[in-house]
Amino acid sequence: MKFTDGYWLLREGVTAAHPVQVLDVTAQDGALEIHAPTQPIRHRGDLLKGPVVTISAHAPMPDVIGVTFTHFDGEQPRGPEFEVHEEDVPPQIAYDDEHATLTSGALSVRVARTGSWHVDFLAHGRTLTSSSTKGMGIMRDGAGAHYLREQLDLGVGTSVYGLGERFGPLVKNGQVVDIWNADGGTATEQAYKNVPFYLTDAGYGVFVDHPGKVSFEVGSEVVSRVQFSAETQQLTYYVVYGPTPKEILRKYTALTGRPALPPPWSFGLWLSTSFTTSYDEETVTSFIEGMKQRELPLSVFHFDCFWMREFHWCDFRWDPRVFPDPEGMLARLKAKGLRICVWINPYIAQRSPLFAEGKALGHLLRRPDGSVWQWDLWQPGMALVDFTSPAARDWYAAKLEAVLAQGVDCFKTDFGERVPLDVAWADGSDPERMHNYYTYLYNQTVFDVLRKHRGEEEAVVFARSATAGSQKFPVHWGGDCEATYESMAESLRGGLSLGLSGFGYWSHDIGGFEGTPTPALFKRWIAFGLLSSHSRLHGSSSYRVPWLFDEEAVDVLRLFTRLKLRLMPYLYGAARSAHAEGVPMMRAMVLEFPDDPGCAHLERQYMLGPDLLVAPVFSDEGDVTYYVPEGTWTHFLTGETVTGPRWVREKHGFLSVPLLVRPGAVLPVGAVDDRPDYDHADGVTLRAYGLRRGEQVTVPVGDVTFTVVREGDTLRASCGDPARSWGLAAGDREVRASAGTGFLSLELG
Repeated sequence: MKFTDGYWLLREGVTAAHPVQVLDVTAQDGALEIHAPTQPIRHRGDLLKGPVVTISAHAPMPDVIGVTFTHFDGEQPRGPEFEVHEEDVPPQIAYDDEHATLTSGALSVRVARTGSWHVDFLAHGRTLTSSSTKGMGIMRDGAGAHYLREQLDLGVGTSVYGLGERFGPLVKNGQVVDIWNADGGTATEQAYKNVPFYLTDAGYGVFVDHPGKVSFEVGSEVVSRVQFSAETQQLTYYVVYGPTPKEILRKYTALTGRPALPPPWSFGLWLSTSFTTSYDEETVTSFIEGMKQRELPLSVFHFDCFWMREFHWCDFRWDPRVFPDPEGMLARLKAKGLRICVWINPYIAQRSPLFAEGKALGHLLRRPDGSVWQWDLWQPGMALVDFTSPAARDWYAAKLEAVLAQGVDCFKTDFGERVPLDVAWADGSDPERMHNYYTYLYNQTVFDVLRKHRGEEEAVVFARSATAGSQKFPVHWGGDCEATYESMAESLRGGLSLGLSGFGYWSHDIGGFEGTPTPALFKRWIAFGLLSSHSRLHGSSSYRVPWLFDEEAVDVLRLFTRLKLRLMPYLYGAARSAHAEGVPMMRAMVLEFPDDPGCAHLERQYMLGPDLLVAPVFSDEGDVTYYVPEGTWTHFLTGETVTGPRWVREKHGFLSVPLLVRPGAVLPVGAVDDRPDYDHADGVTLRAYGLRRGEQVTVPVGDVTFTVVREGDTLRASCGDPARSWGLAAGDREVRASAGTGFLSLELG
């Protein structure tokens, strides 16, 4: 939200009060508490007027400092609140005549005790960012609304990333971003997944701990500052020190929660009925058999909305006219080795029998007068489940448990963005704060059901909406994109932005959701989709089985599906890193190469895990331009090399895509290409790429650890489990070990 009219003036009706100096500062319970008047104190008469703001600085964990800015402290607290994890590590507090300083790990916040208001955040003696004159403020608009605002300095050349899954430019400088979940597709400034956290390439990130609407002006109101504001009397934000972008994400996800680890089967290919297409068991079976006949490995089959009857969404009952024997059908599909996913949402249409039941039990969201909140957008007369009520959550969970008992394995948790404000939540939550947070409770409820009935290692959802902390309930997909190259590119931008916001796994609808892709677009999108964290064929009004496009599409899908399955030892290692460290599988180039200025704005390519560079092709003709960082990289599919740093122009057929291996990498490649959930270490081949003399690489694959070292012109490798069979390869040379051989050597000369 903008408050100023240029640099000198306020907008009409806006008033502002800014801290101008420190009146006093004290240490209490491991925190600094500062009182700052908004006018100079020259004599006692100046002490008789306000406002005076209270600023508290504390440290929830090393390298993280929280700042709480309060005007009136008498407000009745209303939830919800983000779950923020704190460690019992007391910070260091120091005073001198000019400053008060609180230090957490390598990060310090330093407050000027004399002179004008000034707050610095420092690491190793270097200023990361500052809140200076007229940065922090109490702002009132012409209607009397009360906002708290902060502005943090943006250094020359600093780029800002994150703020959720945003489909515009990856670098957020110059943008206005409102953290407000909306069902707006992938072609606008609106987003399904809004996260009030931004990451910079200058060594720090900032998390605004407010679950409601937070407005960010990223170098757009004051071009040398990032501004954020919310309509509240108290606002907390955390500065997270890196120094690298990866370290910032590790610490931010330690603060807000790390992604769960999805099961290996979820990384295989998902096939959907699509949305409004006509289907029954015969149709579904024909798709599955068609995939099998064409040797197209399939891991998950998804039933979209019309597994339930029209106007009954959601009642969680199979349409008896189309699926008269759901238990038998699911058993027949699972006998083919498939997992089953079904579509759900948190809305209850008036015609659903659950509407009357939920209304009678008080489980549906109500208006302040006690009537059930309803509207006709999406489903006639639909209501929302009130997930702030534990009883409502248990009621909803019980309906899902019945579906799981039938043989379903996971849920596509659609929607959760259209959450109204003219309501009264069961737990008294503030409607504005609940708007974004609703998706957290919704997906948490579903994920907990899956954990309970499928186990911690089997739980996975396919979620559309999210907010801070929702990364704990993977997987997320990009929402309703169009069947165009432009939409394919905007989807990639959204996924990379989400990864820079703490989310480990991400997917998208191969071929686009709205419309029917051309055969060329479909084939280009297949390569992108199978080189993503999770891979799903899904559309709106048309099927996505490849033979409906052309026979080459079948070949393309076979090639890239089997490629992904062979890469599972590597990919699941990257998935484990996302779970353990909060570093996403699909990584913007800046995340791996923060010191290369050529990577700062790259948004049409990415790293898949630490060692694979992917550059999707966005044209029928196959022309692609991408950037290669320093070193000699190897095309995985052809073995050709390219040396960077430089831009590369290539032309690729549909059976190819730029997929480059990082110099110095040892890539574990699996022996199985027809399913994702195999023993990844059994028969694995360690493919070494450009190791320097004396360089050693450790490669964990499942519960087995391999070590590869280059000694002169010889590669030597060892296996932590001598009973395994495995191989070692470099270029066109390969040696293999039978069971019982724990060591291998490969001559490079």
